[in-house]
Amino acid sequence: MEDQIEALADLSLPWVEWIGPYIWLQAAIIVAVGLTLALIAERLVVATVGELASRTSSVIDDEVIAALRRPLFLSIFFIGLALATYRLELPTTLTSITLASLATITVLVWLGFCIRLTSVVLKMLSHVQGRYEFVQPSTLPLFDNSAKLLLFLSALYFIFLAWGINVNALIASAGIVGLALGFGAQDTLSNIFGGMSILADRPYKVGDFINLDTGERGQVTQIGLRSTRLLTQDDVEISVPNSVMGNAKIINESGGPYQKFRIRIKVGVAYGSDIDKVDQILVEVAEAHPEICKTPTPRTRFRAFGTSSLDYELLAWVQEPVLRGRLEHELNRGVYKAFNDAGIVIPFPQQDIHIKNPSELTG
Repeated sequence: MEDQIEALADLSLPWVEWIGPYIWLQAAIIVAVGLTLALIAERLVVATVGELASRTSSVIDDEVIAALRRPLFLSIFFIGLALATYRLELPTTLTSITLASLATITVLVWLGFCIRLTSVVLKMLSHVQGRYEFVQPSTLPLFDNSAKLLLFLSALYFIFLAWGINVNALIASAGIVGLALGFGAQDTLSNIFGGMSILADRPYKVGDFINLDTGERGQVTQIGLRSTRLLTQDDVEISVPNSVMGNAKIINESGGPYQKFRIRIKVGVAYGSDIDKVDQILVEVAEAHPEICKTPTPRTRFRAFGTSSLDYELLAWVQEPVLRGRLEHELNRGVYKAFNDAGIVIPFPQQDIHIKNPSELTG
């Protein structure tokens, strides 16, 4: 950084030598010019760009412009102070300390601006539905803290460079410490990275009904930093580590083009039944229920010739998978009553055993 400031000082030297041999006066003029340019830039941003930003419906640009005023002003003013420091031809040590101090303050000011900007952007993304679902109100602290840590480390790196500190040894030490922490917190890190992959890939989201290959089924209530929580139909909450969720086979009943879920009512009718009437009754039972979707329409399927019955299946759609259990119960009741009223027999498995006299077999 000192090289750039020195080159800029050499470039501006002919413009201030006309004042005469008064070095302190030249330095004061450089500071005054820097302060003037800083004020002009600040007013330009606030008056021009700020006016344009106020015409938009978003408040983000207004907050960015408001946060940019101080870093922009101080950066231009500090450049003037740095040029004046070079013009004074102070001792080398004092010049280096002054420039490093100015650079440190500048980095800290811009660090505050970047932290504020990151918080505003992440908050906006967390409230945008359907596009940035990996940033949710529940995961906002994770991304916010990660961004702040990254910005802080970057600022620390530039501050070390400004003071001439060799960062290679520090980076090597940090790598060794990070490796040791990685071995010690392997399970925790696995869950964290599993949660980030779930948020990025989005195999499911909060509110979806999912089935795991281990048999658990429930509604996703929270996707946290360490685990995913499911609320079962028994109102029992299950916490599954994200590392397990990331490697598990998941059936998302709420996935697809819409959240509607198809339920199946299996029923058998006796041989000799009027199959046209069976189709009609099954569809009428489904259509008469107020919670069965009209689109897609209910339908029937003649599946097989069973050992004791003609095997039918009624297919109907419900708005949410959570309704499956109750509506299957109600449709089963409705089918049973409708078949009784229509005289359609629902057979049960039976087997005839014929016992013959042993003497008849030998005779």
